[in-house]
Amino acid sequence: MNSERAMHILKENGFKQTKQREKLLDIFQERSQYSAVNDLWKDFREDFPSASYDTVYRNLYTMAELGILEMTTINGDKHFRYHCNVEGHHHHFICKQCGITKAIDVCPIADVQTELPGGYTIENHSFEVYGVCPACQ
Repeated sequence: MNSERAMHILKENGFKQTKQREKLLDIFQERSQYSAVNDLWKDFREDFPSASYDTVYRNLYTMAELGILEMTTINGDKHFRYHCNVEGHHHHFICKQCGITKAIDVCPIADVQTELPGGYTIENHSFEVYGVCPACQ
């Protein structure tokens, strides 16, 4: 998802286009891994030194709720990490050491739906594969 599309989604949902939201989206365009809020906040503060951690966190949460960002935890970490949802519906291989992500073209949800007992409805899902990338091996 490019920044233009992300801003369009924000506007459609009643959120204004701000320099702070633009900066967050720019940070995600430069990254190919899930990122912790602290790491994003450090980059964000380069342009907005007086911005609070809460400002970044609220914007990340809003963008995740709107499907612009994906949230996950890595290695049992209690804190969410965020990644820009650039390819639409997809799944990831995530390196447990460096955090780099690679899209996986297979979605197992069709198999799950055939095994699901009657009366159950799937509303959302995520599928992540964890391991070690070639650079970290």
